[in-house]
Amino acid sequence: MNLLAIETATEACSAALFTHGRVVSRHQVAPRGHADLILAMCDEVLAEAGVARSQLDAVAFGRGPGSFTGVRIATGVAQGLGYALDVPLVPVSTLMTLAQGALRERGWSHVIAAIDARMGEVYWAAFRAAALGLMEPAGPEKVSAPEAVVLPDAGVWCGAGTGWAAYGARLPVQVIERDGERLPHAHDLALLAVAAYERGEYVSAAVALPVYLRDDVTHK
Repeated sequence: MNLLAIETATEACSAALFTHGRVVSRHQVAPRGHADLILAMCDEVLAEAGVARSQLDAVAFGRGPGSFTGVRIATGVAQGLGYALDVPLVPVSTLMTLAQGALRERGWSHVIAAIDARMGEVYWAAFRAAALGLMEPAGPEKVSAPEAVVLPDAGVWCGAGTGWAAYGARLPVQVIERDGERLPHAHDLALLAVAAYERGEYVSAAVALPVYLRDDVTHK
Protein backbone atom coordinates (compact mmCIF):
# COMPACT_ATOMS: atom_id res chain seq x y z
CA MET A 1 0.00 0.00 0.00
CA ASN A 2 0.95 3.66 -0.30
CA LEU A 3 0.38 5.66 2.88
CA LEU A 4 1.46 9.25 3.48
CA ALA A 5 2.12 10.28 7.10
CA ILE A 6 2.21 13.83 8.47
CA GLU A 7 3.46 14.85 11.93
CA THR A 8 3.61 18.50 13.07
CA ALA A 9 2.45 18.39 16.70
CA THR A 10 5.78 19.46 18.25
CA GLU A 11 8.84 21.49 17.28
CA ALA A 12 9.59 18.82 14.67
CA CYS A 13 7.95 18.86 11.25
CA SER A 14 8.03 15.63 9.25
CA ALA A 15 6.42 13.68 6.45
CA ALA A 16 6.89 10.06 5.45
CA LEU A 17 5.65 7.69 2.79
CA PHE A 18 5.21 3.97 3.39
CA THR A 19 5.38 2.19 0.05
CA HIS A 20 6.23 -1.40 -0.87
CA GLY A 21 7.37 -2.16 2.67
CA ARG A 22 9.83 0.73 2.98
CA VAL A 23 9.63 4.25 4.39
CA VAL A 24 10.83 7.45 2.72
CA SER A 25 10.85 10.45 5.05
CA ARG A 26 11.76 14.07 5.68
CA HIS A 27 12.27 15.55 9.14
CA GLN A 28 13.25 19.00 10.34
CA VAL A 29 13.17 20.74 13.70
CA ALA A 30 11.63 24.09 12.80
CA PRO A 31 9.41 25.71 15.44
CA ARG A 32 6.77 27.92 13.81
CA GLY A 33 7.85 26.79 10.33
CA HIS A 34 5.52 23.83 9.88
CA ALA A 35 2.97 25.53 7.65
CA ASP A 36 5.71 26.55 5.21
CA LEU A 37 7.46 23.16 5.20
CA ILE A 38 4.95 20.34 5.37
CA LEU A 39 3.45 20.41 1.86
CA ALA A 40 6.90 20.55 0.27
CA MET A 41 8.00 17.62 2.43
CA CYS A 42 4.98 15.61 1.27
CA ASP A 43 5.82 16.32 -2.36
CA GLU A 44 9.48 15.38 -1.79
CA VAL A 45 8.79 11.95 -0.31
CA LEU A 46 6.27 11.17 -3.05
CA ALA A 47 8.72 12.26 -5.75
CA GLU A 48 11.59 10.26 -4.23
CA ALA A 49 9.48 7.10 -4.18
CA GLY A 50 7.96 7.73 -7.60
CA VAL A 51 4.43 7.68 -6.22
CA ALA A 52 1.75 10.07 -7.45
CA ARG A 53 -0.78 11.57 -5.07
CA SER A 54 -3.50 9.71 -6.97
CA GLN A 55 -1.81 6.43 -5.99
CA LEU A 56 -2.19 7.01 -2.25
CA ASP A 57 -4.40 4.57 -0.39
CA ALA A 58 -4.56 6.57 2.85
CA VAL A 59 -3.17 9.59 4.68
CA ALA A 60 -2.13 9.40 8.33
CA PHE A 61 -1.67 12.33 10.67
CA GLY A 62 -0.40 12.99 14.15
CA ARG A 63 -3.67 13.76 15.94
CA GLY A 64 -1.95 15.06 19.07
CA PRO A 65 -1.58 15.87 21.82
CA GLY A 66 0.93 18.64 21.29
CA SER A 67 1.04 22.23 20.13
CA PHE A 68 -2.51 23.36 19.39
CA THR A 69 -1.43 25.04 16.15
CA GLY A 70 0.80 22.13 15.12
CA VAL A 71 -1.94 19.57 15.68
CA ARG A 72 -4.36 21.65 13.62
CA ILE A 73 -1.85 21.94 10.76
CA ALA A 74 -1.45 18.16 10.48
CA THR A 75 -5.20 17.60 10.75
CA GLY A 76 -6.01 20.28 8.18
CA VAL A 77 -3.46 19.12 5.62
CA ALA A 78 -4.60 15.52 6.02
CA GLN A 79 -8.23 16.53 5.61
CA GLY A 80 -7.44 18.52 2.48
CA LEU A 81 -5.67 15.54 0.93
CA GLY A 82 -8.38 13.16 2.08
CA TYR A 83 -11.13 15.25 0.45
CA ALA A 84 -9.16 15.86 -2.74
CA LEU A 85 -8.07 12.25 -3.23
CA ASP A 86 -11.12 10.55 -1.69
CA VAL A 87 -8.99 8.42 0.62
CA PRO A 88 -9.45 7.59 4.32
CA LEU A 89 -7.43 9.18 7.12
CA VAL A 90 -5.62 7.36 9.91
CA PRO A 91 -5.31 9.36 13.16
CA VAL A 92 -2.29 8.31 15.24
CA SER A 93 -1.31 9.41 18.73
CA THR A 94 1.69 11.73 18.78
CA LEU A 95 2.72 10.21 22.11
CA MET A 96 2.67 6.70 20.65
CA THR A 97 4.66 7.92 17.65
CA LEU A 98 7.23 9.31 20.09
CA ALA A 99 7.42 5.96 21.90
CA GLN A 100 7.69 4.08 18.60
CA GLY A 101 10.74 6.16 17.70
CA ALA A 102 12.37 5.24 21.00
CA LEU A 103 11.73 1.57 20.22
CA ARG A 104 12.99 1.83 16.64
CA GLU A 105 16.14 3.82 17.37
CA ARG A 106 17.04 2.87 20.94
CA GLY A 107 15.39 -0.51 21.41
CA TRP A 108 13.31 0.62 24.38
CA SER A 109 10.35 -1.71 24.82
CA HIS A 110 8.69 0.10 27.75
CA VAL A 111 8.40 3.86 27.33
CA ILE A 112 6.82 6.71 29.26
CA ALA A 113 6.33 9.33 26.53
CA ALA A 114 6.04 12.86 27.89
CA ILE A 115 5.71 16.11 25.91
CA ASP A 116 6.07 19.53 27.52
CA ALA A 117 2.52 20.91 27.59
CA ARG A 118 3.59 24.31 28.98
CA MET A 119 1.64 25.85 31.86
CA GLY A 120 3.60 23.58 34.23
CA GLU A 121 2.10 20.37 32.81
CA VAL A 122 2.99 17.42 30.58
CA TYR A 123 1.10 15.33 28.05
CA TRP A 124 2.02 11.76 28.86
CA ALA A 125 1.21 8.08 28.43
CA ALA A 126 2.86 4.68 28.83
CA PHE A 127 3.52 2.30 25.94
CA ARG A 128 5.02 -1.16 25.61
CA ALA A 129 6.23 -3.10 22.59
CA ALA A 130 3.84 -5.70 21.22
CA ALA A 131 3.89 -8.01 18.22
CA LEU A 132 5.62 -6.98 14.98
CA GLY A 133 7.81 -4.45 16.78
CA LEU A 134 5.03 -1.90 17.28
CA MET A 135 4.10 0.01 20.40
CA GLU A 136 0.71 -0.29 22.07
CA PRO A 137 -0.81 1.73 24.93
CA ALA A 138 -0.26 0.57 28.48
CA GLY A 139 -2.71 3.12 29.86
CA PRO A 140 -4.68 6.25 28.94
CA GLU A 141 -3.19 9.49 27.63
CA LYS A 142 -3.29 12.32 30.13
CA VAL A 143 -2.33 15.93 30.75
CA SER A 144 -1.25 16.62 34.30
CA ALA A 145 1.33 18.14 36.58
CA PRO A 146 4.66 16.27 36.31
CA GLU A 147 4.22 14.99 39.88
CA ALA A 148 1.09 13.07 38.80
CA VAL A 149 2.91 10.88 36.25
CA VAL A 150 2.95 7.25 37.40
CA LEU A 151 4.17 3.93 36.07
CA PRO A 152 1.45 1.46 35.00
CA ASP A 153 3.36 -1.41 36.63
CA ALA A 154 6.72 -2.30 38.14
CA GLY A 155 8.43 -3.08 34.83
CA VAL A 156 11.65 -1.57 33.55
CA TRP A 157 10.69 1.74 31.94
CA CYS A 158 12.45 4.44 29.93
CA GLY A 159 11.44 8.08 29.48
CA ALA A 160 11.25 9.85 26.10
CA GLY A 161 10.16 13.32 25.05
CA THR A 162 10.53 16.98 25.91
CA GLY A 163 8.60 16.58 29.14
CA TRP A 164 11.63 14.81 30.56
CA ALA A 165 13.92 17.70 29.67
CA ALA A 166 11.54 20.36 30.98
CA TYR A 167 10.37 18.67 34.18
CA GLY A 168 12.73 15.78 34.81
CA ALA A 169 13.38 16.80 38.42
CA ARG A 170 9.65 16.92 39.13
CA LEU A 171 8.71 13.62 37.50
CA PRO A 172 8.49 11.07 40.33
CA VAL A 173 8.62 7.90 38.24
CA GLN A 174 11.73 5.76 38.24
CA VAL A 175 13.09 5.14 34.76
CA ILE A 176 16.39 3.51 33.82
CA GLU A 177 17.11 5.83 30.87
CA ARG A 178 15.86 9.18 29.60
CA ASP A 179 15.90 10.95 26.25
CA GLY A 180 14.56 14.44 26.81
CA GLU A 181 15.51 15.63 23.34
CA ARG A 182 13.44 13.08 21.43
CA LEU A 183 10.72 14.40 19.14
CA PRO A 184 8.12 12.44 17.14
CA HIS A 185 9.03 11.42 13.59
CA ALA A 186 6.66 10.70 10.69
CA HIS A 187 8.67 7.55 9.92
CA ASP A 188 7.30 5.99 13.11
CA LEU A 189 3.85 7.45 12.51
CA ALA A 190 3.78 5.68 9.15
CA LEU A 191 4.66 2.31 10.68
CA LEU A 192 1.92 2.63 13.29
CA ALA A 193 -0.59 3.93 10.74
CA VAL A 194 -0.16 1.01 8.35
CA ALA A 195 -0.97 -1.42 11.15
CA ALA A 196 -3.94 0.71 12.23
CA TYR A 197 -5.22 0.87 8.65
CA GLU A 198 -5.05 -2.91 8.36
CA ARG A 199 -7.11 -3.17 11.57
CA GLY A 200 -9.73 -0.90 10.03
CA GLU A 201 -8.89 2.06 12.30
CA TYR A 202 -9.43 4.83 9.77
CA VAL A 203 -12.02 7.56 9.28
CA SER A 204 -13.30 9.84 6.55
CA ALA A 205 -11.89 13.34 6.19
CA ALA A 206 -15.21 14.76 7.38
CA VAL A 207 -14.88 13.30 10.88
CA ALA A 208 -11.10 13.42 11.41
CA LEU A 209 -10.45 15.31 14.64
CA PRO A 210 -7.40 16.37 16.63
CA VAL A 211 -6.90 15.30 20.24
CA TYR A 212 -5.80 18.15 22.49
CA LEU A 213 -6.33 16.54 25.94
CA ARG A 214 -6.39 20.07 27.41
CA ASP A 215 -9.94 20.60 26.19
CA ASP A 216 -10.87 23.23 28.77
CA VAL A 217 -8.28 25.57 27.27
CA THR A 218 -9.04 24.81 23.62
CA HIS A 219 -12.75 25.42 24.12
CA LYS A 220 -11.99 28.89 25.48
